[in-house]
Amino acid sequence: MSTSKSAFHCGVTALVLALMPAAAGPVYAQGAQEFIVQFREGTPAAVRRAAAADAGASVGIVFNGVAAATVRVPNDQALAALQRHRDITSIVPNRLMSAHQSAKGKPGSGGGTGGQSTQVIPAGVARVGGAVASVSDGTGIGVAILDTGVDLKHQDLAGTVNAFTAFGSSCQDNAGHGTHVAGIVGARDNNVDVVGVAPKATLYCVKVLDQSGSGSDETVMAGLDWVLTAHASVTPAIRVINMSLGRPGTVDDNPAMRDLIANLDAAGVLVVVSAGNDSAADVTEQIPAAYAQVVSVASTTAVAGLNQCRFLTQPIAKDTASFFTTDGANVTVSAPGEDAEDASRACTITSIGILSTKLGGGTTRMSGTSMSAPHVTGIAARLFQQHPAYTPADVRIVLALDAARQGVAPLDSPASGYTFDGVREGVAVAP
Repeated sequence: MSTSKSAFHCGVTALVLALMPAAAGPVYAQGAQEFIVQFREGTPAAVRRAAAADAGASVGIVFNGVAAATVRVPNDQALAALQRHRDITSIVPNRLMSAHQSAKGKPGSGGGTGGQSTQVIPAGVARVGGAVASVSDGTGIGVAILDTGVDLKHQDLAGTVNAFTAFGSSCQDNAGHGTHVAGIVGARDNNVDVVGVAPKATLYCVKVLDQSGSGSDETVMAGLDWVLTAHASVTPAIRVINMSLGRPGTVDDNPAMRDLIANLDAAGVLVVVSAGNDSAADVTEQIPAAYAQVVSVASTTAVAGLNQCRFLTQPIAKDTASFFTTDGANVTVSAPGEDAEDASRACTITSIGILSTKLGGGTTRMSGTSMSAPHVTGIAARLFQQHPAYTPADVRIVLALDAARQGVAPLDSPASGYTFDGVREGVAVAP
């Protein structure tokens, strides 16, 4: 069966309180090559700056949570000088990092709407049990949204904290991806638009991607570094990070970023990551989803779709692996990344996106593992609320053990590009 892929556009709005100053990025010479340089543990920031200067390079960000810095190298001679420095343990390229969205095929159907006078419980939130009355709703838990920003004016994201930006002077979303992601995590239970999985969690806007949904290892690490530095000093403390982004790679291709995430894990901050939207790839080939210290989330359908394809005996059922999802044995859990998949008369598949908050107000539909991860982030916030002593490892274990339909779901996709990865890890459910 041929498939058509949904474009993922995301947006979230929120009222924000200026908390931390924006990170002003330095200006470097055109043509300079950018690297992430890691030093021996404990190397002071002054030594890292001096190492770059002595080599004829310029320093970008000097990180606090790991002994590393971003360095712009003007020529091969400067790079060679850095490679000879006794305190440097690795030098790797500053690679492109992007929101997990696809430019292929048809956009997810449903489009955007104005503000809804009656609050809707999105199908994804309902599927993970987020709408069921519970003792947990995210109260007292901080969640950092590392993305394109958050719409700081959206009525359904009131109270979102304008925490950090690697671009310009404001965390205000200018792409829509981060706004949509934030709404899945914590859209307010306020009788308008939609409600999120953890509607009383405090959202911290951490802008690491630009208006095109693009960033780099450097910008993502800057956001992670801010969280590691500030997570315990803000109120409420940040316990969960959502990163609906990534790039192809291996676990060893940026040791500094891997160590930074490991340090967050050790500090009690759980990192939830989308698995990716390349069905031909394995999650072990996606960064940061491949790291052992993260919760990696693949995508499933929330409800059954419509079927007009004569080669299918029944509609594509709920809890089916999305045709676009990256998966693999190392996926922690699956969650809805789309409402449903409709099969046309021509036997193409169209993704019906998750309904969430839209940049500029109201709601819109988006599809992708970018939407799967925030469902699990909301669940994690509720688990930390119920069990304050839980460590990130505890939450990873509970998410895996409590998943619904283990051994059954995700169901096999009928799409021609789908291959069963050997594990049916189940679909995440709220406590």
